[in-house]
Parts: sequence; structure tokens; C-alpha cells
Amino acid sequence: MNYDKYLSRKVKSFGPSGIRKYFDLLNDMEDGISLGVGEPDFITPEPIRNAAIESIKNCHTKYTSNAGLPELRKAIAEYQKRFIGVEYDPETEIVVTVGASEGIDLAMRTLLDDGDDILIMEPSYVSYEPDVKLCGGIVNPIYLKADNKFRLTPEMIENAVTPKTKAILLAYPNNPTGAIMEREDLEKIAPVIIKHDLIVISDEIYSELTYGKKHVSIASLPGMRERTIVLNGFSKAFSMTGWRMGYFCAPKELAEQMYKIHQYLIMCASTQGQHAALFALRDAFANDFKHVREMRDEYDKRRVYMVKAFRDMGFDVFEPEGAFYVFPCVKSLGIGSEDFAYHLIMQKKVLVVPGEAFGEAGAGYLRCCYATDMERIKKAMSLIGEFVDDIRGGRLKI
Repeated sequence: MNYDKYLSRKVKSFGPSGIRKYFDLLNDMEDGISLGVGEPDFITPEPIRNAAIESIKNCHTKYTSNAGLPELRKAIAEYQKRFIGVEYDPETEIVVTVGASEGIDLAMRTLLDDGDDILIMEPSYVSYEPDVKLCGGIVNPIYLKADNKFRLTPEMIENAVTPKTKAILLAYPNNPTGAIMEREDLEKIAPVIIKHDLIVISDEIYSELTYGKKHVSIASLPGMRERTIVLNGFSKAFSMTGWRMGYFCAPKELAEQMYKIHQYLIMCASTQGQHAALFALRDAFANDFKHVREMRDEYDKRRVYMVKAFRDMGFDVFEPEGAFYVFPCVKSLGIGSEDFAYHLIMQKKVLVVPGEAFGEAGAGYLRCCYATDMERIKKAMSLIGEFVDDIRGGRLKI
């Protein structure tokens, strides 16, 4: 049966994730090392796990409010106020979502009609472009460069914006580059965003994972709260990826439209996950984010080690200041990053993700995740070094 005529043109307009085929290759190998999966290697702290177990024992197994537990929304509001510097009404401006990914989808559906365009930085997270296309929107890419620390500038926005541009998506700290935007960077782009009357979707899922510099949300700048949708969650900072706990904060007029879609699609996020997330925030407030700080300190050691290892191989490497990725440039080898990634996994059983998976601007780069233990990182870097030596020495032809 020919199913093609039944399939949506929007769905057919994009291919499968550029990451998954490499994971599939590694799954068929014994003793492989993955530097590809973008999730913490730390398990969810035991007290957080216990909070979910207690919620089941106490028979909290029914739906919560569509928007999420009121106590959790209040805790999120407190977090935003204390650590981001922005106040939100937990009753009307905060909704708990199934991961930050649902928030991305809700924001796109709320803002975009057919033919609207949205400015999206490249390289960036793989889901943004498909989400836009499913809404009938048009991705208007802004290509970021390593020589500018993969940061966005006012000139980049001015050169990209069109009469159909409705929004801009910011993703800092960035996946895959590890780049951040400091306050002075945000202060430079904010007037341009206001000038062109754009809505900002700010994906801040890595906000707690910065090294030496505190995360700054663009929503905290004058004139930006009323035009910014902030997306965040518990996956990265609290090592809760599988729990699928996220949230968005937005002005009431935008939040109520996103909430309306959420009501029809989801009903509510996991009840047990919400109780665990509530405990995670309360415990973090009481203990000055002890678990987060310990995890971040360990990531920092791995970050420094991996950057040095790639530089010792002779590669240009932008030093990441956030998230848990290193994004080395391998163009000097004279092969594409997809060929590099494919032959590396076939020859050495080490998984890295080619930069093309994150947009055209990622060509010639690799995303290497240091959210794995140091012993495996050292082994992986040794194997990558052998692989590179074989190519340079002519022992491996690609």
C-alpha cells in the first residue's frame, strides 16, 4: 500500500534526527564509549527519588491541576525570583510541562502561523527546526561563529530579520557549543529585539551549568520580561532527564494561550515527577544547591581535561562556558565531521556527534559530551588521539 498520499507534507519536510543513527551503531557494539548522549551521568539524588516514592505511598496517583501542583509552581516562581531576578505569578504565568521540550512545542504552536518566520541560531538543538516546520513556520537561521564565542550580536539580528519575522529563539547556555551570553551581550541585542517587536523564546535548560560566570536571563533586562517566554526544567541541573519535568514562565497573555494547548495535549505532567521536582527545589533552597554545585564542579574538571586533550591533538577548540559539551573543529584533518564520526565509531567504538546534526553552521565540528565518568573520558580521548594519528600518518584512508 502506498502511504505517501496520506502523510502530512509538514512531517515529510524534515528527516529523522541526525543523532540517532550513531546511537544505533553503538548499541550493536560491545565496550563502546558514548560521548554523544546529552544527559547527566549522575543518577537523580536519592532524596528526590524518595520523594516520588513517598507520593505513591501517600496515594498521590491522580491528575494534578493542568498547570501543575500549586506548591511546585510557587517554588518555581521563588526560583525565578531569587536566582534569575524575574517575578512571575504562579497562578497565571507558570505552567509545568512534560520536559522543556513540550514548552518549545507549545511556544511554537502559540506564536507561528503558516509563513511566519522565526530567527534560530545555528548550530543549535536538533528539535527546533522540526518544531517550526510542524507549525508551518519558516526557520530563518543565524549562523554563529567560534571566533565570536558562538554569541549572538545585534548586527546578526539586523541582517536576518524580515517583515515576516515574529520571534527569535535564544538557547544559552548552548547545546552543542557550550557558549553563553553574558549580561553585556544581552544588553546589546535587547534594543534590536524591541525595535523589531519580536517575541523571545529563551531555552534556559542549562542555566545552572555555567563555569565561572552566572547565567543571565534576557527576561531580567528592562523591557524584555513582557516579550519573553522562558523555558526551563529539572533534567540537567537535577539529573532528572527521564522524569520529563519542565516548565515555562511567560506573560499572562502568552501563558494562557500556551496553557490552552497544554490542556488539550497533555492533561498534566507526571504527578510523581511533580512531587519529586517540588522536593528538588525545596532541598536546593535549603542546602544552597549542594547537589547541583557538586555535579557542576565535577563537570568543570572534565571540561578542562577534554578541551586540553583536543588541543593537544592540534585542533582548534572553543572553550565552552556552559552546558556539558565540547565542540572541537576538525576541519584541519581534511575530512567532514560526518565521516569523522562514522569512521571513529567503526574503528574505535567511540561515539561523537557530527556538528551537521545541529545545522549547517556545525559542519566541520564535533559535539562531545563530558557527562560521563572521567575514566571513560580519558579512554575515549586516547582512542580519538590514535584515530587522528592514523589519519595524519596515512594509515587510515577516509
